[in-house]
Formats: sequence, structure tokens, C-alpha cells
Amino acid sequence: MYNDYKKIALKLLILFIIVYALVGCHRQKKPVENGDNAKISVVTTIFAPYDFVRAIAAGKADVAMLLPPGSESHSFEPTPQDIIKIKNCGVFIHIGGESDSWVSDVLGSMDVSDMKVITLMDCVDVVEEEIVEGMQEEEDEDEKTDENPEYDEHIWTSPRNAKLIVQKILDVLCETDTANADFYRQNAAAYIAELDELDAKFRNVVENAVRKTLVFGDRFPFRYFADAYGLEYFAAFAGCSKETEASAKTVAFLIDKVKNEKIPTVFHIELSNKKMANVISEATGANVRLLHSCHNVTKAEFEAKKTYVSLMTANVEVLKEALQ
Repeated sequence: MYNDYKKIALKLLILFIIVYALVGCHRQKKPVENGDNAKISVVTTIFAPYDFVRAIAAGKADVAMLLPPGSESHSFEPTPQDIIKIKNCGVFIHIGGESDSWVSDVLGSMDVSDMKVITLMDCVDVVEEEIVEGMQEEEDEDEKTDENPEYDEHIWTSPRNAKLIVQKILDVLCETDTANADFYRQNAAAYIAELDELDAKFRNVVENAVRKTLVFGDRFPFRYFADAYGLEYFAAFAGCSKETEASAKTVAFLIDKVKNEKIPTVFHIELSNKKMANVISEATGANVRLLHSCHNVTKAEFEAKKTYVSLMTANVEVLKEALQ
């Protein structure tokens, strides 16, 4: 019932915004092939594609991220200003999963004939969210069916998937802003080389590791990462879980796993309160470390201009510690 009210409220908000925009706002057009100096406007919902566009466009595009730095990504809802940004952009990039299900209502209310829309989950082969041993299931888990599975949204956590996303963004930017196409291609080639180097670093760590198991006292948004490098994992919740408090049974399972396998590190993700990871650490002596999923960043990280590559490079070092 609560979700139904939210959908109705969102539709009324969209209707109001669209009427307002038609009366008082001028839609920003994409650059045309005759050398129009106007920058293309790109809007992304989350940090990872925002950073990819920054790397490729390098100042040739106006790039905006809807998810405020430091905020929880899975509970995000667009503001009136966000909806206007989407309406006025030339390229809109969103995940395509359950966490941004509001996008279909927003785009369905607009004329998007002049807008390029990139759905990240269409860029790669997606996998269903997995409930591994010891993981706490959602209360509505039984409602999922073979016809309506829930796919893991965190596709960018694998640098190999990041390359596919970058290529899609490059294609759309080149198609939309042909005057700067060569510039975009050059930047994308350099960026893909960085992603290849990052991938090689992760492979090197795993190939030389003593163990292949990760333990998270948190959600686990690294399914694609774990699959890419052949890692086993145990966690309190799946990547898109709305749960924040684990049961005593779940915590006890993770504590036993760390103790029995003498695992040196227990992970948490960005913007976590680290409460559960700390409990596991206190019971086992394991170190608590951040493995950054790049779904969002803190305000300090955003202001320091942290990037997907810099955050994932930091992950290389903590992964090496965890697998020793």
C-alpha cells in the first residue's frame, strides 16, 4: 500500500513538473553537426557512469549526477529539480534495475524523441541476485518468481563490465555530439587502457592469493566482481537488500566462517555504519576494511574528485590483504 501511494505521488509530481517546464523552461538542445558551441548535457543517476562520462567528455559536456554524494542509493527518489534536469538533458544514463524503477514513470511522461537513454543493465550480461549460505533473505523473497527474477544491478563493479559501459557511452556521445567525436574516442581509448591495467592488478592479486573467500558484514554489491575473478563470498545481505539489521543467526554464521577459515579481513561497503563488520571483528580479531563499490561517494570523496579508477585501485590493496 505504501509503495502504491509513492507511485501515485510520483506521477502527480511528474505531471506538475512537466506542466511547469512547458510553461517556463526552455529545453536544452543537443549540439548539432554544424559546430554549435553548446555543450551536450548528460545526466546520470549514480556515481560510476557519472565518472565514466567525466573521463570521456573531459569538459566537452555538462555532466550531472542525481544521487547526492553521501546519500543512500537504494532509497533515492527524484526531486522536482531532478525531473527538470532529466527533461532538459541530451543523454540520460540510469541503471535499469529495481532501485530506479521510478525512471520508467518519469521517461514515460516526457517527449524523449531528442534524448538518448542508456540503460546500464542492457550493456552487459546480467545475473540474478544470489542468496548464498548464511545470507539473510528479504521478507518478500518468496514473491520472486522465475518470470519476475531480481537481477543484480551492480554491474560496474567488474572493470571488464566497466569497459562495456564506457564503450556504450562513447558510442552515444559520438552519435549525439559528432563535432567532438574524435576527442571522445581518444579519451575513451586512454580510459579503457586504465581499466585494462586495473583488471590486470586484480587478476594478479587473485592468482597469487592464499585464499579465495571474501566475508562482508554488510550488503554484497560485488557479484560481478566476484564472478570475474573466481572469488567465493559470504555476506549478511544481497547487494540490493533493503535490510540493515542482520539476525543473530546471520551474524553468528559470519563469525564462525571467519574463525574457522582464519580469514584476516571482514569488509563493509561505502556509506555503511560498519556496525555489523565491527561486531564480527570484535569476535574474531579480523581487520575491518572498506571495499568500495563506486555506487556513490561521500561528500569528501566527491569534493576531492575521487574517481572510479582511484577508488578501485584502493580496492586492490585491501583485497590483497584479505586474500593473504
